[in-house]
Amino acid sequence: MSPRPDAHYDVVVAGSGAAGLAAAITARLRGLSVLVVEKTDRYGGSTALSGGAVWVPGNFHLDRAGIADTADKARAYLDATVGDRVPRARTEAYLRHGPRMVREFHDRTEVRFMYTPGYPDYFPEAQGGMAQGRSVEPCIVDFRLLGELGREMRRAGLPTYGLTMTSYDFRFLNMAGRTWAGRRASVRVGMRALGALAAGRRPLSLGEALIARMRLSLHRLGGDLWLSAPLTGLVTDATGRVGGVRVLRGGREVTVAARGGVVLASGGFSHDQALREKHLPAPTSTDWTHASPEQTGDALRLGEELGAATDLLDRVWGAPSVCPPGERPFFLVADRGIPGMVIVNGAGERYANEALPYHAFVDRMYAADRPEARTVPSWLVLDARAKARYLFAGLLPGQPFPKRWRESGFLKRAATLEELARLTAAPGLPAAVARFNGFAERGRDEDFGRGESVYDRYYGDPTLPNPNLAPIAKGPFYAVPVHPGDIGTKGGLVTDGDGRVLREDATAVEGLYASGNCSAAVMGETYPGPGATIGPAMAFSWAAVNAIARDREGGAGQDSLPS
Repeated sequence: MSPRPDAHYDVVVAGSGAAGLAAAITARLRGLSVLVVEKTDRYGGSTALSGGAVWVPGNFHLDRAGIADTADKARAYLDATVGDRVPRARTEAYLRHGPRMVREFHDRTEVRFMYTPGYPDYFPEAQGGMAQGRSVEPCIVDFRLLGELGREMRRAGLPTYGLTMTSYDFRFLNMAGRTWAGRRASVRVGMRALGALAAGRRPLSLGEALIARMRLSLHRLGGDLWLSAPLTGLVTDATGRVGGVRVLRGGREVTVAARGGVVLASGGFSHDQALREKHLPAPTSTDWTHASPEQTGDALRLGEELGAATDLLDRVWGAPSVCPPGERPFFLVADRGIPGMVIVNGAGERYANEALPYHAFVDRMYAADRPEARTVPSWLVLDARAKARYLFAGLLPGQPFPKRWRESGFLKRAATLEELARLTAAPGLPAAVARFNGFAERGRDEDFGRGESVYDRYYGDPTLPNPNLAPIAKGPFYAVPVHPGDIGTKGGLVTDGDGRVLREDATAVEGLYASGNCSAAVMGETYPGPGATIGPAMAFSWAAVNAIARDREGGAGQDSLPS
């Protein structure tokens, strides 16, 4: 450690998404001084761009909603989905830490969540899965509360047409032209907008609401945050213990001492093409990611320099996406559940249940890829009736596709399926659609079971016998390419149940902790439910700082600190 650091803190945190802010908030709740260093000029990370949901089994919001979740049920579900890909001790730690984190943040900070009724686990039919769901989402918050801090927050820029909606609202708005529940949701969201306008409020929801609430909490608790301050190195003492960081700030490198420890929470390597090509399935591209800018594997490299073990580097949090030239990718979540739509490979063949959970669909894209029938990219095909009835790619029902999509050739449009097959060079498309239409008329997808899972039906059309099936029969017909995007990489530094970074021999790198997407995901190779990224990110940051606090207090067993 440098004999004269430029600054001293008990805890230094790298990254300002939910993982980083959770660590910093917990530090202040334990009476520890804390500094968050953020590489970019905006705080919020990928969390600010997300839905903001948190998947935490057994949290008290579920109890309040009358959802009968138990640790045994959650354990059975994780066994059925994650399996033994992750050490049991980490799974158990998550089941223990998660509910306590949610409770304490609710009681002692500005962070507030609400249960999202009926948003199912992604595999609700699995042992321990819940059709009612375990997900909670951030409560709407007034952006004005942040004051000047709001200028520095990363904004999502979602195509919401100026409306503030929760994920619960969106489920029904998606069917505004089809159901009374959708129409009521439209009125509710519209009245919310009018009320906010009349009162001068600026309501935020989803990931923006979570980040706003966390940043406000840290500010009120007295934590520090530096923007445009990339981490350039970790500082160790003669024993190898991490005792500080080097940061580039204002054009010069400064050293910051971290008496208790350093928490790496700076995201994965989604924006580093070289690391993607080294670790991820091919093909892969930074153009397909939804992760926040500058996530280039900094924490991964720094941890590896100290001998840290890594895992799951070949995995992403999958997000099937349409990627118009020169535009941000659009994440296809509900869009793959609408009737009157199929996704086919380069030969024009269906290869999966289109309504699969997004992570599982990306896995299937890669698994089904073969030279004679490429699935990267695939083609999403829909007819004029589906386009007129449902939201698609951020466009309202009946809203024309952007002219630039047509002129660039990104969107294919044809009067017949045979013509569309020629435009997409997918010769099997007419036959695949004919087979699909037969299934749609009978209400049962005999090839891939689309519409049989509670999750499939969540975004489907409840006015139809099978909410996810309708014939593709009314021209014109449209096709857009679909790529295996991501909301972040999910591999990184291996940690224990308290977030300590581990070496290959399972010994800890003293003073170094990691959480979020720079750590190997506790969810292993799967994605059990909405918020299974952010929930663990917050929980393991909370656990890591609790471990630091216990060490600072002289060891475990302090009654004042959660275990």
